[in-house]
Parts: sequence; C-alpha cells; structure tokens
Amino acid sequence: MTIEKGQTKSTGMHLLIGVSLISLLAGVGVSEVIEHSSPHGGSVQAAEVKSPAGVQSLPDFAALAKKLGPAVVNVATTQMRKTAQQGPSPFGDDDSLDQFWQRFFGGRLPRGPQQRQKGLGSGFIIDRDGTIVTNYHVVDDAEKITVTLSDGRSFDGKVLGKDQKTDIAVIKISAPQDLPTAPLGDSDRLEVGEWVMAIGNPFGLDHTVTSGIVSAKGRHIGAGPYDDFIQTDASINPGNSGGPLINLRGEVIGINTAIFSGSGGNIGIGFAIPTNLVKELLPQLKDKGKVVRGFVGVTIQKVTPDLADSLGMKQAGGALVADVNKGGPADRAGIKTGDVIVEFDRKEIKDSGDLPLQVARTAPGKTVQIKVLRNSKEMTLPLAVGEVKETKEIVTSAEGNLGLTVQPVTPEIAESLGLDKTEGIVITAVEPGSPGDDAGLQQGDVISAINQRPVRTVSDYERAISEAGKDKSLLFLVKRGQGSLFLALKR
Repeated sequence: MTIEKGQTKSTGMHLLIGVSLISLLAGVGVSEVIEHSSPHGGSVQAAEVKSPAGVQSLPDFAALAKKLGPAVVNVATTQMRKTAQQGPSPFGDDDSLDQFWQRFFGGRLPRGPQQRQKGLGSGFIIDRDGTIVTNYHVVDDAEKITVTLSDGRSFDGKVLGKDQKTDIAVIKISAPQDLPTAPLGDSDRLEVGEWVMAIGNPFGLDHTVTSGIVSAKGRHIGAGPYDDFIQTDASINPGNSGGPLINLRGEVIGINTAIFSGSGGNIGIGFAIPTNLVKELLPQLKDKGKVVRGFVGVTIQKVTPDLADSLGMKQAGGALVADVNKGGPADRAGIKTGDVIVEFDRKEIKDSGDLPLQVARTAPGKTVQIKVLRNSKEMTLPLAVGEVKETKEIVTSAEGNLGLTVQPVTPEIAESLGLDKTEGIVITAVEPGSPGDDAGLQQGDVISAINQRPVRTVSDYERAISEAGKDKSLLFLVKRGQGSLFLALKR
C-alpha cells in the first residue's frame, strides 16, 4: 500500500489528488433544517427533506455545492520534468526502491531528457482580490499557472508563497471584479463521524462534488515532520489536490492532499491538511513568500512502554529528550537529556510527533512554558523559541559527479528524522539516473561511513570520496529509518 500525492502520466497530464467518497445509506443522517454559512455573509438554509415515518433524511449537499462551488478553481500548470523511464524497472525483481519513488513522487522513475509537461489540480478562493489556496505539489516548479473559474474564465496565476513541508501554496490572479470566496472554518471543532463534502477536478472533470465522513483526526502518514492530517472515507482522485474539504456549516476545514492506495485509485482512505494549520501560515506565505519556523534545539524520541516504566511514568507519552543542542533555546531554558516534555505552550504533548508540529507553529522569539518530567517530578520552564536557520547544501561534483546533494545533520533535521544525535551527513536530493541513484541511495539517508571510514563532517565526506579515486567503487553505510544498510556506488 502506498501514500499517493500526485502522479505524472505518460500522456503528459500531471494529475494530482484530492478527497471524497459518497457513501449514502438508507436510515443514516439527521432530519433537520441545516444552517450553512455563506462566503458572502449571512447563512444559507438547506431545505429539509421529508422522509417517511421512522426514516431519517441525509444532509442536503445541494445548497453547499451551489454556494461554494463558484469559489473552487481549476489549477493547470506547465513545467519542465524528466521523462519517465521506459521498459522494466532498473531495480529488477526487488522493486522496493521503485515503490519508494512512486510512493513519494508519483509515476515511474524519471530517466530520459527533460520535456514540457502539463499538470492539473484544484484550489479555492479565500479573498475577493483573487487570493487562492492550493497544494505545494500542484504548483511546484511550474513555469506557467492557469486558473480557470467555474464560469469558464481563465487567468494567469502567480505564486505568492509556498511551503513544501506542509504542502501548502498561495497563488494570486488579477480578476476584473469581486470573486466568490470560501470561508476557512475551525478544523479543531471537527469530530470523527461528521459529514464532509469535497469539490475538485478529478481527472479534469471540473467541479466534481463528492461527500463522505471524517474517519479520524491527527493522522501521521510519513509525509514529513508536521504530519497532522484529517482522514476521510472520501474518494480522492488525481486532479482533486488543493481542493476544499467542507463541513455542513459551509466552511472549508481541510485541503484535500493525499490518498492511501495500492493501485493509485481510491479505496476510501484519504487525507486533508487541517485549515487551522493553513490559517497560521497564510500571513507569512502572503507577506514573505515562505514560512519561518520556531526552533527549540533538542533531539527527541518516542516514549515506549518499556521506557515509560524505566522512567517511572504511569503510562507512555510525551517526547523524551535524547540530546540538547549546546547553546540552543532548550539548553538556555535548562532542559536536560532524559527529560520528558509533556506540555508545550499549554498544549499537551501526547506523542513525540506532536512536539515538532507545535514548535513549528510557534513564532520565533515567543517565550513559552514547557512542562517536563524529570526524575518522576513535574517542572515548568520558560523557553524563548529560536528560529530555524537554513543550512547550505553541498553538491558532490569535484571528483566525479555522484548525483548527491548533502548537508550536515542539524538539530532540527535530527528531530524530524527521529535521530538520537546530530552527527553525520544527510542526503537531501538524489539526481535521477546518477551513480547515487543507481546505487539505491535515497533522500533522507544519513551517511554513517564511506569505505568503512566514519563520516561525521562535510570534510570527512569529501575526503572519503577524493581518496577513493575516480575508478574505485564506494561502499556507503547509511542509516535509513530505524535500521542501517550498506550500498555500493559505482562511478
């Protein structure tokens, strides 16, 4: 089974994903008059459906589609991409690496020359001036963006800001008149089992309306350190990405983004980005074009039942501090290795995955209260949140191009990868068709050694490659996930 976020088809259509499944059963629903908020103010009253005695009616999605449909747009892009490989997989019968590529990037592994390809996704208008929210992966690397409204008018789109880590982008069009808008709701109020509706452009079928329910909240699907998805049983198909997930009050409570699938088609497990996360990032995306995130300076790990028992905790929970960045915000606040962070800025940390998300959502410079367990006793410490610094990446080239882009493991990278220390070099990109790609090296691999020599710094990395000579194979030892493996790279 794979997580799909977008697909590039051989036809040239870059079909991207969204959410919703119509699952209507007799005797399910509530017979009542439903009030829906209008994007233009006031409310829209959905007509009550008369049902036979003892049979409840379903929600009236027609009123929602009529009012919010005009705010949903088609986002078409043109970009330069590598052409897909032809023939059998280069990974042979063991296609785990091929599956990795398809899971995170969609489609077959690029191998051929670049060519211009078209992409298709969805979005929705949040401001009458033409501001539109969509997914990062819908507009990433786009040379041209064309936004088509529900009335058929088309406009050139411009990217105001985008954030890869949360898969959110904001684009703008210049329209000659006020545009219909979709209001952003409070996704924290959403409850499991609640009815939702999606509007998007699956497979280019404009303004397709589907419905379903919320299956779960706070899902972590391995998309990144800031996973916090709404899961629905809604049908997500290529072209829906960036479209709205709407509650019965007529509010957007999620951006349709990904599906869980073994075939690329919908099996009733879809994911959307909560709008509360979107609302927090919108000001920065519109004003700065990027997101500046908070930084604490700790390496954390999950508290297992065994660890909880050894730490004297009644139950597993929180984030165990495995290391503290010397001189960082946490170090200055007095946080120590072995502390368990159970609360950050008055928000409970139920699991280690909750902490990076809460830190990232906190503005640099803000002082927050952190509650920790130390030797089975609770302590509350004030901490001034720092700012994540961009780290310069290094591209291997001097002694023969390996096709690898690498950088030192910073505390924030260690935190996001679940590493217990900040030593080593992490691979941030692998060029398709390069020796590094052929060897099976992947983005996110942490290089521990080359030719059995430890690699802790950039100098170690470059020295090992240089000393091996141009014609000698390189034996990489990398940490991937919770394990390590050797990979042979031939130049």
